[in-house]
Amino acid sequence: MSCFHDPSQALAVLLTLLALARPLLAVEPPAWVQQLPAIPGLPDPFLQVDGTRVATPAAWPAQRKHLAELAQQYMYGHLPPAGTVTTTTVSTSHDETLGATRQELLLATGPDGRVPIHVHLTIPDGAGPFPAIAVGDVCWGRVAPEIVAAVVARRYVLAEFDRTEICPDSAERGVGLYAAYPDSDGGCIAAWAWGYQRVIDALQAHPAVERAHLAITGHSRCGKAVLLAGALDERIALVAPNGSGCGGGGCLRVLIGQCEGLDRIATVFPFWFSKRFAGFVGAVEHLPLDAHTLKALVAPRALLTTDGLGDDWANPAGVQVSWAAARVVYGWLGVEARCGLAYRAGGHAHGPEDWQELLDFADLQFRAKPCARRFDQLPFPVVTPSPYAWAAP
Repeated sequence: MSCFHDPSQALAVLLTLLALARPLLAVEPPAWVQQLPAIPGLPDPFLQVDGTRVATPAAWPAQRKHLAELAQQYMYGHLPPAGTVTTTTVSTSHDETLGATRQELLLATGPDGRVPIHVHLTIPDGAGPFPAIAVGDVCWGRVAPEIVAAVVARRYVLAEFDRTEICPDSAERGVGLYAAYPDSDGGCIAAWAWGYQRVIDALQAHPAVERAHLAITGHSRCGKAVLLAGALDERIALVAPNGSGCGGGGCLRVLIGQCEGLDRIATVFPFWFSKRFAGFVGAVEHLPLDAHTLKALVAPRALLTTDGLGDDWANPAGVQVSWAAARVVYGWLGVEARCGLAYRAGGHAHGPEDWQELLDFADLQFRAKPCARRFDQLPFPVVTPSPYAWAAP
């Protein structure tokens, strides 16, 4: 599917292409997909299962459960049971230069502890406990020393782990979490989200960590897992996907620039999602959710979406669209300031500026520490006509 740079025409052009998608792709969506109602704009997050709309914020917890089931049923698959976590301390050392203790933990998770997760903690010196930030991108390398130093200087615990210990980034199903739960209908993103939740289990039990102030972050495909984990787990106080693109923070229905869309990602990376998700190739208008749905699921907890202005493949302008739609829910709940957005110059990376934005936002949310940075700045033109006609009740 082609993408276009003119936001004022993006929605109209996209809807035209959606109508043409099936013959061009020679794909006929399954009957069960065609039986779902077509929703050309962004789905209404206030629409309940009985067809009525949520009336008051008191009904939001029940609505969250409904939206969470939609996300798992049609897109990611269901997360396996939490099970129990047994934590063993592998090593502990002190870094005098950094002013921090380094600790390696081994988590035995899943049935009979069959899914190991190694977690590398960096704990600031001084009187704790401290807020913590978990990141699952060790498969791409440990967090850069200058970023670790910045996290420690801000008095946060850093928890690093390798999400591919939980399941490989491939179609292989006979290992890791898949072997432990062979009947699971989830793909890699659901498995990695499950891994984040097990790390949260361990952090909540650690004496150096503030249980109420847990944040998670991750880049690209890991950012997709971060958004799902945060959407489903209310223990996570701050959810910060970075460069998460299609299947994460990037809008599926509004594609602007040379970006990835549902048709490609569900074809090239089907193992990231549930098998049902591929049924929406050429039929995204029948998907009963979009990126803003996942972001709204985080509410009323804190959400920060970070992206590079030049990361066209991740649909940064579409990230702005889904953020604005989710912010309607945050405003309705009276916590609009907890829905943050931050862009930097550059492309697809998770670098010092992204972490600086996260630390500033975390200080604001966890410690009420003001900063000069704004988290509601919109670098892209507002898409017209609006991709959604609904408003808060």
